[in-house]
Amino acid sequence: METKDIILELRTRKGLSQDELAEKVFVTRQAVSRWENGETIPNTETLKLLSELFDVSINTLLGSPRQLVCACCGMPIDDSNISHEKDGALNENYCGWCYADGEYTLDFFEKYKELGGKVKFEEFKKQLIHELNTLFHIEGLPKVENLSVLPGSFVNLEYRLPNGQMVKFLQDNATYLGSQLECAFGGDRCFGIVANMDFLLVCTYEENGENPELVVYKKR
Repeated sequence: METKDIILELRTRKGLSQDELAEKVFVTRQAVSRWENGETIPNTETLKLLSELFDVSINTLLGSPRQLVCACCGMPIDDSNISHEKDGALNENYCGWCYADGEYTLDFFEKYKELGGKVKFEEFKKQLIHELNTLFHIEGLPKVENLSVLPGSFVNLEYRLPNGQMVKFLQDNATYLGSQLECAFGGDRCFGIVANMDFLLVCTYEENGENPELVVYKKR
């Protein structure tokens, strides 16, 4: 959809006339009419006001010319999971799981600060990826290309040890770097990669994390 159609749809959905919308974003009714006729598009400041009013991203208002991706976890962002600042403004850099009401929600960001910010963090991720690809030679495991930030509750699977005991190695309230990879030979099992500053873990599991099996757990 084009910007003109998006504004018209959002205005109609909210039950606003052109005059009412114009009043809320401090423009004239003629300006709104020109937007909806495709003659002009709102300026940057007005786009911010429209974004807050309709609770959609500026990217959406412009017809979604780019795919938004969370800078934390790598998850695609749309209007259903975009994050908000304390004043209600939308933040297109993060999903709502990682950033909410102007604050980071995962303990990872404390470690992020310890590492020295974004550049150091990216270097740390590259180091983990290098270790995963060089230390382990696991049959069927594809090359690890990227790691995303994941909550512990999502990746803390329970494994059966050879003695029959069931154990978990992670913490639900912690945050890790990880990835899911399809086996190079196909089949119904995937590889799960989890890592942090202290360890590297590789496992396999079926759909929805069923029947997990630990392949390797190595302290760094």
